[in-house]
Amino acid sequence: MLNLSIKTQNLSKRYNGADKYSLNKVNLNITKGDIYGVLGPNGAGKTTLISILCGIFSASDGNLIYYRDNLPVSFNNVQSIIGYVPQEYAFFQELSPLQNLEYFGAMYNLDKDEIKSNAIRILELLGLKKVASDRIITFSGGMKRRVNLAIGIIHNPAVLFLDEPTVGVDVQSKVAILRILRELNEKGTTIIYTSHHLSEAQNFCNSIALLDHGNVIVDGNLDELLSVYKTESLKELFIKFTGEDFRD
Repeated sequence: MLNLSIKTQNLSKRYNGADKYSLNKVNLNITKGDIYGVLGPNGAGKTTLISILCGIFSASDGNLIYYRDNLPVSFNNVQSIIGYVPQEYAFFQELSPLQNLEYFGAMYNLDKDEIKSNAIRILELLGLKKVASDRIITFSGGMKRRVNLAIGIIHNPAVLFLDEPTVGVDVQSKVAILRILRELNEKGTTIIYTSHHLSEAQNFCNSIALLDHGNVIVDGNLDELLSVYKTESLKELFIKFTGEDFRD
């Protein structure tokens, strides 16, 4: 697996017509092998940050730098080795999982043999082998989440971005998805992940950035942060910095 790391320098984003920044001077270091949680209340800027990091949006100000073997490289040189699993379903529901993987695998310039071998392996890994040729529109929510994940990892990405990957799924699917993600990480894939499930994030992540109103208010190794701020859990740390007021 490639040695790929990410650094942001005063990364900021203001959408056209907005009167304030959705991200404000964000400085992060994400290293190879991290499971990095991007956490925060509603409207904190989590999805905006992930969307910039994986090239969906461009920043208004600041720098996003990818390093390959500790040398800076252009985003164009790493785009093909990045995977993204959005919160929304991002596949063709009238097609089967196998047809979707063939389509998206071709988009990543995989050859037919590689697509076939990867698809068979991933569908079996995600418990979808028996329904590989069925239309996804007939699937449960948990099965659709697993198809979303399959598409994001068909090309064996060095960095995988996940926006709420377990939202709305049953306990069994959640456990299976997180187990598979840990296995990918153990093989070298760096994971950047958002979630509102703080107990899940605490068990899953080794590092976090906590955002609020577009600002990073705390970041670093999770165990060290819990120790420094004398908190017993990520939930307690979260409330300590973001308060208990309602968020819309």
